[in-house]
Amino acid sequence: KQKLNWQLQKVKNNLIKELLKKIEIGIVKKQDILENQVKTVYLSIGSNKGDRLKNINMTKYKLQLNDIKIVDCSKNYETLSWPDPKNPKFINIVVKVKTFFSPKKLLLVCNKIENELGRFRIKKNEPRTCDIDIIDYNKEIIYLKGTKYSNIPHPEISKRNFVLLPLYDVSKSWTHPKTKISIDKLINLLKIDDLRAIKQI
Repeated sequence: KQKLNWQLQKVKNNLIKELLKKIEIGIVKKQDILENQVKTVYLSIGSNKGDRLKNINMTKYKLQLNDIKIVDCSKNYETLSWPDPKNPKFINIVVKVKTFFSPKKLLLVCNKIENELGRFRIKKNEPRTCDIDIIDYNKEIIYLKGTKYSNIPHPEISKRNFVLLPLYDVSKSWTHPKTKISIDKLINLLKIDDLRAIKQI
């Protein structure tokens, strides 16, 4: 009887070990799946209406409230308004974030934050409290049908001093997902007037 009890206990212990191992493997697999779903994204944030720095800080705050984790942030850069330099100057930054959102969902969240901060798209390129653009979504080239801003990366990114210089702050090894041109080369290709027209503040 004692021998039988010992054998049963041994079987039980083996079963427990197997179950724990399966649970552990399951947890690891689940963690791996979650980690694979996390995307690295670069966002450009700008403001040229109202308290520009406050608007940018509120944008960062709201991004994190919406489960978009900021892992790095550039310095603040001031530039002339584009395409009309008579409008108030912009302050721009680039943030590196981690997110589980799909590109379309991320666009919707960014548009929602813009609206919450008082941006209403009535007239194109008018002064705005908040402007959020997806610069790079996990090194992917994306076209989203049925959205106002469907090209990722933005087709004009290579010409924009207010994107390239802040982006260089947070990712000196970044390359354009489509053209494969490095960021330092893109900056060197900017016009001299564009380089003179931007400054850190």
